[in-house]
This record gives sequence, C-alpha cells and structure tokens, in this order.
Amino acid sequence: MYLTNFFSEDKTFVVKGKKNIRELIKKICLEENKKLGFINCVFCSDNYLIEINNKYLQHDYFTDIITFDYSENKKNIEGDLYISVDRTKENAKKYKVNENTELIRVVIHGLLHLIGYKDKTKKEKTLMSEKENKYLSLYKQKK
Repeated sequence: MYLTNFFSEDKTFVVKGKKNIRELIKKICLEENKKLGFINCVFCSDNYLIEINNKYLQHDYFTDIITFDYSENKKNIEGDLYISVDRTKENAKKYKVNENTELIRVVIHGLLHLIGYKDKTKKEKTLMSEKENKYLSLYKQKK
C-alpha cells in the first residue's frame, strides 16, 4: 500500500495533476527497486521553508525543497517533502521552464533524496540531474 498526500502550509496552493504525480512517484520507486510507503508533499512559502531550514538544519538561506526521511529501512520510501512554491516559481523563470515542470522536477529531486541519492559533490549532482531529467521526461510523455 502506498500513499502520496498533498498539503499546503501558510499559502493557498492547488496542485495540478495529482493523479499523474502519484503515478510518477510510484513508477520512480519501481524503477529504483524501492517500496513506496508514504510521501507527504507540503507546499509552502519561502518564509515558511526558511524557518524549517533554520530550525532543523541550522541553514539560513532559501531553498526550493527540504526532505525529511522517515524510512525505517533502505528498501522502503517514507518521508515529507517541503516545497517552496515561491522558489519553484523563481527557478522556473530563471531556467525558462514552465512552473509546473519545475515543481515536478523538485518533487522528483526530493524523492531521489529519499531513495538515497545525494547532491553534495559534482559527481553526485551530475547523477542527480541525469535522474531528474530521465524521470521528468517520463512525466512529460504521460501528459
């Protein structure tokens, strides 16, 4: 049994294509040989996310996503994805992509972190980007 929930905090935000996002998350987990438990996607403002960043990670900067992993073993995927809608809109403009495409990319990014991918080194960032692009193309094909 798997479950993907969508919430908004301190900001009204309506997620488009929930069913497609759920299917994409399920497909990514299958491809990565992981069992999906639950994923909570929490959409919020920059200010809300920077408070979480300060409180839990002691980072004082804006980010597009913070991921909390609740998985009890490496085969299962469970966690929260806190996503700044403000940041994804800014990044969409910056990278000249559709806002929804950028939002999906960030969801994929958070899921990849839950799966176990890192992005601290150049090599890790390259692999993460390749995976994001691969899975984003699956989402685009589905539409």
